[in-house]
Amino acid sequence: MQIKSILAKPFANYVYKGVRKGMATAVEDQESILKELLKTGKTTEFGKEHQMQNVSVYEEYIQAVPVRDYEQFKPYIEKIKEGRHNILWKGKPIYLAKTSGTTSGVKYIPISKESISNHINTARNALLCYIAESGNSQFTNGKMIFLSGSPELDRVGGIPTGRLSGIVNHHVPNYLRRNQLPSYETNCIEDWETKLDKIVAETLHQDMTLISGIPPWMQMYFDRLHQNTGKKIKDIFPNFSVLVHGGVNFEPYRNKLFESIGQDIAAIETFPASEGFMAFQDSQKAEGLLLNTNSGIFFEFIPAGEIFSSTPTRLSLKDVKVGENYAMIINNNAGLWGYNIGDTVKFVSTNPYRLVVTGRIKHFISAFGEHVIGEEVEYSLIKAAEEEGVHITEFTVAPMITQGEGKSYHEWFIEFENKPPDMTRFAIKVDHHLRNKNIYYNDLITGNILLPLHIRTVKKNGFIDYMKSIGKLGGQNKVPRLSNDRKIAVALEKYVES
Repeated sequence: MQIKSILAKPFANYVYKGVRKGMATAVEDQESILKELLKTGKTTEFGKEHQMQNVSVYEEYIQAVPVRDYEQFKPYIEKIKEGRHNILWKGKPIYLAKTSGTTSGVKYIPISKESISNHINTARNALLCYIAESGNSQFTNGKMIFLSGSPELDRVGGIPTGRLSGIVNHHVPNYLRRNQLPSYETNCIEDWETKLDKIVAETLHQDMTLISGIPPWMQMYFDRLHQNTGKKIKDIFPNFSVLVHGGVNFEPYRNKLFESIGQDIAAIETFPASEGFMAFQDSQKAEGLLLNTNSGIFFEFIPAGEIFSSTPTRLSLKDVKVGENYAMIINNNAGLWGYNIGDTVKFVSTNPYRLVVTGRIKHFISAFGEHVIGEEVEYSLIKAAEEEGVHITEFTVAPMITQGEGKSYHEWFIEFENKPPDMTRFAIKVDHHLRNKNIYYNDLITGNILLPLHIRTVKKNGFIDYMKSIGKLGGQNKVPRLSNDRKIAVALEKYVES
């Protein structure tokens, strides 16, 4: 056993004890964080505008500060980009995390000297909790990779600006630098496929023990390794034992990833975003991700059905319930106040507070009042795929609206690793599971308002080609599971099998 794995265990146990202690004080920690945030917030331009000096408890806070999304926050961000001080938080941010979604424009998210530790320490804690629970610290001796965006930073308003993964790359502890792959030069390559070839070349003969990234891009990496060697990943990297993932639901990718690896290994799920590291999997034995309740973020939750209301119900942590679907709202020590991050979550436990991510607020279908969400389509497809022995590469769903009652339907664009033997039977099964999951969708089918879903088979690598065509291939980019319009569906038409 080498020195890193020896030292990792006592440190992991120390951190793990702190994490477990925090489970019992989550509500009190949240109340303390709000008070600390207000203490600084009242001195800022935003705080003065919203009279934070008169706010001392949560009930007063929700009256003073409305919920906003990025577009509504943008005027404040623009002032920060001009180089102005004390706008949302004291001084200026130390970074701006630049992010762009598939369906939205570029966003600039402030990161302060107080909030950077949330991003760094939470990622560390996820690994340390795994070490403490499993006893496996051997992976710390080998090479580790994070499939990420470029670490090169620009300057906006004098503030270093770039992708979150690139910013975090500058804060990798020195003791892990020698373990980190790919090289800095390779990480700076913008073209994903060129970068992927370089990553394969740099890692192929290394002792890779941990691989981290968004599942579809990890799968591309595994596929490229297989093309080069004809081997399963476990035979290329015999000491590979930990897979860290986040960004999208892991379940649609699980079977194919583990088949590529050649065996099941430990998988650690994380919930990072440019706005903050929200939650992480603290245990291989418990469902859900532990909410990060003592890391500079005060969380609020709005029942998902009320998110577009002008006066939504806002709940602090102590009032959430298991099984309810909530929009997550954050307030953090980088100056985001009442900020709607766009994700929906559902608590699976309140002792401790563990949750699962159920989708994106903007990613749903309700063209007919059904309000189908990401969690429901993912569940339905995975269930049918398991029953039919089918592996899914990627998919998305859009409404097909036609004139005349009983003629419209949901159109599913699916790229299969292996196609079902009977596509009609497979479609019926997916539709059946979705009807069981969503009563409104079932009523529309039963009432002959909607036809059962239709499946369009996407060509091999069709989603990769689509993402490439819109300049979103690789890095942290992902295909939306659901759209309430046909923008993505129309673009995918050229990648559908005839």
